[in-house]
Amino acid sequence: MNSLIENFIQFSGTLPENICLVAVSKNKQVSAIESIYKSGHRIFGENRVQELVNKAQDLPSDIDWHMIGHLQTNKVKYIAPFVSLIQSVDSLKLLRVIDKEALSNSRIIRCLLQIHIADEETKYGLDKSELIQLLESDDFSRLKHVRIDGLMGMATFTDDQEKVRKEFKSLKHVFDDIKQKYFYKNEYFNQLSMGMSSDYKLALEEGSTMIRIGSMIFGESK
Repeated sequence: MNSLIENFIQFSGTLPENICLVAVSKNKQVSAIESIYKSGHRIFGENRVQELVNKAQDLPSDIDWHMIGHLQTNKVKYIAPFVSLIQSVDSLKLLRVIDKEALSNSRIIRCLLQIHIADEETKYGLDKSELIQLLESDDFSRLKHVRIDGLMGMATFTDDQEKVRKEFKSLKHVFDDIKQKYFYKNEYFNQLSMGMSSDYKLALEEGSTMIRIGSMIFGESK
């Protein structure tokens, strides 16, 4: 595992200081996560609720767990007691459930609203009109136990770098517009989560503040 730690330190050392690095640990062994943890890193991301719950039980309690995969409303209750950030909020219905479960756990749960920027229909997320409709709804104004810290998006999985750049650029424009119109008084609305192992450099160039990195840290899944 020494090589894993060395690889992580080498990679994280190439990033600007103000960038939040989420180590995507889906399908990775607890021992591998422990190695990254021992290097001093505390922010890990999971795609599946059951895997997230199991790992949270087996690993140190000071880990900041991010839910980055599609989240079903009936699964929110399992992660509500401890999740640090839910990056994949793609509907008002889901946000209402998170608010309810946060209240039950006497917490305020930090969230990112997921925006659909890719050509691929399989990816989740709101378009800009749906995002505005959500933010202007009476239901949203009544939510007191969620905090919207920013936006998240996933670009099309393609070798066309200019296409990916264009999608990231469009998300940054949405982020800037939404911040100015709806969150200009809120300093915490400052996270733009975009960029993964294959495209994080483009994402950083286009204004990402948070990147989700799996294979470049842990290696390719077998």
